[in-house]
Amino acid sequence: MNMKQHTVVDSPYGPLTLVAADGVLCGLYMTGQRHRPAEESFGERVDVREEPFPEVVRQLTAYFEGELTEFDVPMRLDGTEFQRSVWAQLRRIPYGETWSYGRLAAELGKPNASRAVGLANGKNPIGIIVPCHRVIGASGSMTGYGGGLDRKERLLALESGEPAAPPAALF
Repeated sequence: MNMKQHTVVDSPYGPLTLVAADGVLCGLYMTGQRHRPAEESFGERVDVREEPFPEVVRQLTAYFEGELTEFDVPMRLDGTEFQRSVWAQLRRIPYGETWSYGRLAAELGKPNASRAVGLANGKNPIGIIVPCHRVIGASGSMTGYGGGLDRKERLLALESGEPAAPPAALF
């Protein structure tokens, strides 16, 4: 059936568009995000009180307040088998830690696939909850992030317990 609905919520990182298919979270997109699907693909806009959004918002709020380190909302990640394996591995990166693309590839048993891992990481459909922001360059450098490097740096600072910096211009 694949009935899609979406809602938009405010966050410390700008508006977040939450998308559900058949009542299960399948998308979390930031404004201006690279690889953000077309708005018309999100389905009807509904009230944030529609399922499954209340629990997603509750957990996101707790995360932004530093009270939640691991999400457990039901999700459906649509992608290739390889992409889904990368996204599953992302969920294994502990809160407050970062892994390089090379380590992520090695953990998948594909040590020479760091470039492919990076491409799959960039197409993660459920940002923040599937923590693609925890992946950095081999040298420890901040590398591309679909939501923008400023957001990535702020999410990593949140997870490291640093005082929250005021948001820079998001666009």
